[in-house]
Amino acid sequence: MPPAAASKPATIFALSSGAPPAGVAVVRISGPDAGPALDRLTAGKRPAPRRASLRTLADPDSGLALDRALLLWLPGPGSATGEDMAELHLHGGRAVTSAVLGALARLPGLRAAQAGEFTRRAFENGRIDLNEAEGLADLLAAETEAQRRNAMLLADGALSRAIEGWQMTLLSLSARLEAQLDFADEEDVAPLDPGFAAELVALSADIARWRGRPSAERLRDGIRVVLAGPPNAGKSTLLNALTGREAAIVTPIAGTTRDLIEAPVALGGVPFLLIDTAGLHDGGDDEVERIGIDRAAQAIAAADMILWLGEPDDAPPGALKIGAQCDRVDHPPSAHDLLLSAASGEGMDALIALLLRRAADLLPGEDEAALSLRQREAIDAAAEALTLAKTERDPVLVAEALRLARAAVDRLTGRAGTEDMLDGLFGRFCIGK
Repeated sequence: MPPAAASKPATIFALSSGAPPAGVAVVRISGPDAGPALDRLTAGKRPAPRRASLRTLADPDSGLALDRALLLWLPGPGSATGEDMAELHLHGGRAVTSAVLGALARLPGLRAAQAGEFTRRAFENGRIDLNEAEGLADLLAAETEAQRRNAMLLADGALSRAIEGWQMTLLSLSARLEAQLDFADEEDVAPLDPGFAAELVALSADIARWRGRPSAERLRDGIRVVLAGPPNAGKSTLLNALTGREAAIVTPIAGTTRDLIEAPVALGGVPFLLIDTAGLHDGGDDEVERIGIDRAAQAIAAADMILWLGEPDDAPPGALKIGAQCDRVDHPPSAHDLLLSAASGEGMDALIALLLRRAADLLPGEDEAALSLRQREAIDAAAEALTLAKTERDPVLVAEALRLARAAVDRLTGRAGTEDMLDGLFGRFCIGK
């Protein structure tokens, strides 16, 4: 009995540009029926491949003209998704867009795309790997210049190119070692060459350099800057000045801030998460206040930077000692790193410059990609396996260590990932992407 034929994948379509009205609305179609869909809309006048052409689009049922549009026909596999694709560049009015999408929905074999489905098909058809897909997702969510730069590096394949080199080297090392193990008694298999160990060391060093890359979580969530100090030290006033809005309530009453107040802000194109805390002091019978002080201590312990608005001698290790309220007549001279007044603006530019200098040590440089937790874990696993391979003397154990390293590197590209992880990633995309 012959095997059952594989079912044909659905052809998907979506509006891939912004919501109308707009100057131009771009509708994308991807799948095996993309070409026939163009034929139906253009009465058989499909454009030549990869050549923008002006055509009249008509409703296949009624024959009524829908729009005069610029069309692109992109046969697979040389397309963004690896499938046959078409792009319709329409006039961006609501009625035009709605009419064309409605006509596509009535064509056999076509359906509206789900969120991230175009990018997922590109991944599944080998047009991009998981790191490039994550870069595209980050690019869609980027709100600061630093986030945009890092997303572009990943989307353009900065990490993927490095991984490709690692995979080739690992496969070469593994093949040579396996040949020695399996066919050592054969005359046509030479023993391992002297360069084997040197290649292993060089590969381990290259992966170790990526292992030390900064965390992408700081780029996404912001560098955690905790404002700490005793009550009425000016923490909430400084938070409001840095964010440019009334993020925290400010009163002369001690203990106004009783819980953590988090305020994201971009300073100089760098994302920060500013955290105002309850005033730190000894004693107090108020249970809510004690909870606030405990949470402030926890925030200080988890901070990337601490702005200490109190006596310099009481500052936590590594904190920036800020002499706030320097416009007050009774402000005493002391050994602070910086004097400022959030109320008058004095010293604020110097504080922002200081924050940006410190942030430069926590974030990637312009040509350096930051790594997500998933990427760091896989690179750590590969590095640890290579360390084992370098130290083992038994060729069988070295071969197993190289297999573990290959598996870890494969996880980086997503070729050894799980369906749930892929669903979670591609669900971050918008419809039509």
